[in-house]
Amino acid sequence: MLEPSHNDELPPIPGKRYFTIGEVSELCAVKPHVLRYWEQEFPQLNPVKRRGNRRYYQRQDVLMIRQIRALLYDQGFTIGGARLRMSSEEAKEDSTQYRQLIRQMIVELEDVLVVLKKA
Repeated sequence: MLEPSHNDELPPIPGKRYFTIGEVSELCAVKPHVLRYWEQEFPQLNPVKRRGNRRYYQRQDVLMIRQIRALLYDQGFTIGGARLRMSSEEAKEDSTQYRQLIRQMIVELEDVLVVLKKA
């Protein structure tokens, strides 16, 4: 089997809830031992472990693995660089969510202020 060079050549992710390490290996064109290694290197990657320490990956794990794969194989990042990029993207998402929450709270407080001024 030739390994796809880019993520757009990877097979579509089926609409399942959980995937075994073998399925994820095929979906992401990465060997199982590499997936286990990435779990140690990327704290965000944390599949559910069940009986006998069997790993079950969810859809967001598969997407994250494809993102890690793209950083390492397509964009030439080192493990450390990819880890930094992943954590900075996570921080950006968190700050965006906080900004949205703060904007929503401001709107609600302004509504309360209008009601209080009328009273």
